[in-house]
Amino acid sequence: MNQHSTNPEVLSTSRREFLKSSSVALGGFMISPSSSGLGTTHSQDEVLKVALIGCGGRGAGAAAQALSTSKKVKLVAMADAFRDQLDEAYFHLTKQPKLQDQIDVPEKHKFVGFDAYQEAIKLADVVLLATPAPFRPDHFEAAVAANKHVFMEKPLASDGPGIRRILATGEVAKKKNLSVVVGLQYRYDPQNQEFVRLLQEGAIGDLISANSYYLIGRVKLVARQPGQTEMEYQMRNWRHFNWLWAGSPAGLQIHHDDIVNWVKKGYPVKAQGVGGRSALKGPEHGDIFDHFYTEYEYADGSLLHSQVRHVDGTSGKRGVQFLGSKGTGDFHTGLKDHKGNFIWKKDTRSTLNPYQIEHDKLFESIRSRQPINDTEWGAKSTLASIMGRMAGHSGQVIEWEKALNSEISILPERFAWDANPPVMPDASGNYPVPVPGLAQV
Repeated sequence: MNQHSTNPEVLSTSRREFLKSSSVALGGFMISPSSSGLGTTHSQDEVLKVALIGCGGRGAGAAAQALSTSKKVKLVAMADAFRDQLDEAYFHLTKQPKLQDQIDVPEKHKFVGFDAYQEAIKLADVVLLATPAPFRPDHFEAAVAANKHVFMEKPLASDGPGIRRILATGEVAKKKNLSVVVGLQYRYDPQNQEFVRLLQEGAIGDLISANSYYLIGRVKLVARQPGQTEMEYQMRNWRHFNWLWAGSPAGLQIHHDDIVNWVKKGYPVKAQGVGGRSALKGPEHGDIFDHFYTEYEYADGSLLHSQVRHVDGTSGKRGVQFLGSKGTGDFHTGLKDHKGNFIWKKDTRSTLNPYQIEHDKLFESIRSRQPINDTEWGAKSTLASIMGRMAGHSGQVIEWEKALNSEISILPERFAWDANPPVMPDASGNYPVPVPGLAQV
């Protein structure tokens, strides 16, 4: 397999050398004269061609939603590191009667391997990026360099160097008039938009603090198979490794913490917290923590208390709650005064699907030639969640600028089946786990 940079000038250098030369402004992203023009325009009647890169459950869902925007959308290419995952996604998509006539992916347009995205991108007008987080900067750069519109799932990177590349590429997309939608779908729900508007206008007074929760059971573990390389095992179990998942604050809780960032019209200036492994014991379970509590502080001194846990047998809870000087807000129900009377109530009967709406808006923006670009807030909410992981792992207070400008990459030097991932098991199969007070972040 080739090294995973999409920039030919970088292929002769190591990943870490490239990262050291990046900056927030440009992120090392190079634009050739031939690729610096505006994005391709598309008429209302033109069939838009879609490539799916990352064929897991979320990727297959994104493809179905893209195809559901209009009969004038067609899936023409698929790419994944694993052939069996690609085949499973293709099987389930072609079994949906409403979508069957919009799927045109011949065998020659099914691409497998770490470099598969490069060929899929060439065939499409719109690219759906749904792989794990560490691949997003490479894939996003390649799509924008090829003048493609993009939908990309959260989280957008695994570390500060990756976030800088995403931010830089988002600026290039903006200059090219390319649309970019990020899969933080709550922002596209009309009721959520009204909820946020009312909070921002002071419906419950000055905002004092917020609490967010993502408390669920254990994440999936795929048993190790004979003959697997270590890279394949970790790729199959991407939620169990920090470099692949970015940690559960980014992999899970980002949805809820992003709502707070949205309401605040800003991002935390620092984070401190605790975390650990209470249920993930013994070999095979990677290097992730299974619980975090993070206290995020915003520039005005207000706090977000964020809890995430994925442990079987524990109580479940998801959502966001706000405390204001005149009342409270609950993301699921609405706004109340301090006597418990509703100021505004959510319609729980609503059948609107924000997963679908975000794709409707993406394709509408492409056809109307009014590009939208979610890159900046998507990247910054990802960075905030990475700060939570860094704080829990290190036991230190993590400031925004430190996280953004960190030169520490948690990715491997190259993506290849015979390459060693950044964490390796010992003779007993156990992986090194971050220790607060010792971990370098």
